[in-house]
Amino acid sequence: MSVFFRVLPYVRRYPLLAFATLGCAILSTLMVVIFPAVTQRIVDDVIRGNQPGLLPPLLATGFAAFFLQELLDSLRIIFNNHFEQKVIFDLRSELYGHIQKLPLPWFDSRATGDIMTRLIEDVTSVERVLIDGIEQGTVAVLQIVIVSGVMIAYSPALTVAALLPIPFLAAGAVIYTMTARSRYKFQRKSVSALNSLLHDNIAGIWQIKTYTSEDREQVRFDSASNAVRKATLVVMRAWAIYQPSMGFLTSCGMLLIAGYGAREVLDGRMDVGKLVAFFVLARFLYEPVGRLHMLNQIFQAGRAAGDRVFEIMDSDSESPDAGDVITKPVAGAVEYRDVSFSYSPELPVLSNIELSVLAGETVALVGPTGAGKSTLVNLLVRFYEFTGGEILIDGIPLRQIPRSHLRANIAVVTQESFLFNGTTAENLRVGREEATEDEMWQALEAANAADFVRRLPEGLHSPVGERGIRLSVGEKQRISIARALLKNPPILILDEATASVDTATELLIQQALDRLMEHRTSFVIAHRLSTVRHASQILVLDRGCIVERGRHGELVAKDGLYARLCKNSFMETGGH
Repeated sequence: MSVFFRVLPYVRRYPLLAFATLGCAILSTLMVVIFPAVTQRIVDDVIRGNQPGLLPPLLATGFAAFFLQELLDSLRIIFNNHFEQKVIFDLRSELYGHIQKLPLPWFDSRATGDIMTRLIEDVTSVERVLIDGIEQGTVAVLQIVIVSGVMIAYSPALTVAALLPIPFLAAGAVIYTMTARSRYKFQRKSVSALNSLLHDNIAGIWQIKTYTSEDREQVRFDSASNAVRKATLVVMRAWAIYQPSMGFLTSCGMLLIAGYGAREVLDGRMDVGKLVAFFVLARFLYEPVGRLHMLNQIFQAGRAAGDRVFEIMDSDSESPDAGDVITKPVAGAVEYRDVSFSYSPELPVLSNIELSVLAGETVALVGPTGAGKSTLVNLLVRFYEFTGGEILIDGIPLRQIPRSHLRANIAVVTQESFLFNGTTAENLRVGREEATEDEMWQALEAANAADFVRRLPEGLHSPVGERGIRLSVGEKQRISIARALLKNPPILILDEATASVDTATELLIQQALDRLMEHRTSFVIAHRLSTVRHASQILVLDRGCIVERGRHGELVAKDGLYARLCKNSFMETGGH
């Protein structure tokens, strides 16, 4: 029931649609009592009473009842679909909004395909639990009550016979419900795992073809798909036992009615027309019972999906900003005071980092892989929260600056430039939404990107493909630099921004970066000497600690780790 109560607030937002749906369903249900009464009159009065003149009005009454019932069902479906889609939209929108507020470490241990499955498929299943449950469940229960009342009016004793299977039906439903949760949960996890694998393989199709691993990936896909098949068969196997068993019990009820009703007719205590009407009523009694069984299956699937949806909703979002927040313009002075960070007490990443940078200075971070360079700058953007010490910008503690204001004043250009599946202009406007085409061309000129953008079939409005697949690595990098130029932040982070390009492209990118870094506080992570030798200060990190600091000439003269990195070509000395 927890899923029910979690989704209920979304349903309460649309009371008119809810009442319209239920109203149509209730009125439609009331029509079921008409046909049994018409049937009884036709048998007793028209046929046995030899009154053919009653047949046309009775048929007209039945026709009107059926027409009105189907008309109300049509309206119910329309209202219900609008109701469903509004609830799905709200739930999915809030789930996506919450996902965007989750801290980056939350994403580190989760597959993209799994998140997509929860956001798209599981949300729909959750919605069906409540809306279909309320509508169809209410209608089914109401129909059982109405039909039972009419049956009692016809014959209390025969009604008891018709209701004898109900306790057994209820017991079967309870047993099925108690054992269903694990089956459906395993099925949802299997589907999620398959979607995750599919997402990774489509995104990595170049690598699959490069390493001719199609056969291996086919085996992995078939294995995941087979897990879904097996999990689904487990669910269907239980349903294959449950549903026919319930059908058998309702058929037994019909036999009880036939046996007892026949005896009542033979003994003269019941007219044939009443017995025929009772058979019709019995069908209307058992039909909603079967519908409740179907709803039980939907509920179990939805409950498993709901656990997965609300697991995300219950995940803690990024820690809230301090109560006394500050949003004054950022100049760009940065200070780290005894800053430490660790993913867990047993896994320290940074220790006792001391750093002071004046506004407009350039700081280069160098060191072996895994030394903590990227983590150090990620703390500045609050992608991760430092666990010790303090970071200040312009003398203001970092946690007193709202994340939105902080990140609006920092641009990041990484080695793997990410472009969205849209046009060049759309990707540039990620930096500044209101940028004009003239401003975009100015940024592209400064990023040495204008020439190749002009050569694209539609210029600024040419699609770049998923992750910018239609552009080269260097072209994507220069688009990213132009995007950062449009953002025009006082603080800039360059994380291996020229690591994956050839020397000629590096020259173009480095010229663009030089323009981008002008008058900005810049943190540069690089393995190439050409990108760090002119920095205001160079910090050499090793195992999470700053082991050397100074300018290029000073560090080379010390003949320490920095000098060894240069000599061992860990940092490429070729350049400009």
